[in-house]
Amino acid sequence: MTTSPPVPRRAMDIAPRAKPSNYPPQFAARVSGRVKRQLGDAFGLSRFGVNLTVLPPGAQSALLHRHTEQEEFIYILSGRPTLRTDAGEVPLAPGMCIGFPAGGMAHHLVNLTGEDVHYLEVGDRSATDQGEYPEDDLAAAWSEGGWRFNHKDGTPW
Repeated sequence: MTTSPPVPRRAMDIAPRAKPSNYPPQFAARVSGRVKRQLGDAFGLSRFGVNLTVLPPGAQSALLHRHTEQEEFIYILSGRPTLRTDAGEVPLAPGMCIGFPAGGMAHHLVNLTGEDVHYLEVGDRSATDQGEYPEDDLAAAWSEGGWRFNHKDGTPW
């Protein structure tokens, strides 16, 4: 089998994700300003995703959440976000990293500073993954077409 070698690219040259958020509109505003560049998709990676994410001042990475199947890894490139979890808040700095096992602690990043935060997020693409949101009336399940969101009682948004 003959294939062409992958062509290296500058991460910031990869176009941002077209749809800024998959959340229902009632929740999407809370991640307003967040910009994700799907680096893994740009190279045809299908088993795990890699995003270069930028959080401007006041933005957050996601709603406070945990995954039932997916593991996540975050590496801070620049800026000083606050990691918010079930256990409290921890300031992060460039060069710091953290991982979240499936079913572990609920988490998200919040940019409480006056400068942009740049970080890499890596996660597997578990076909049976679900998202749990302890502070919101929201439940998510992965399907072929992407994330499907419902109220916690199962009724659709």
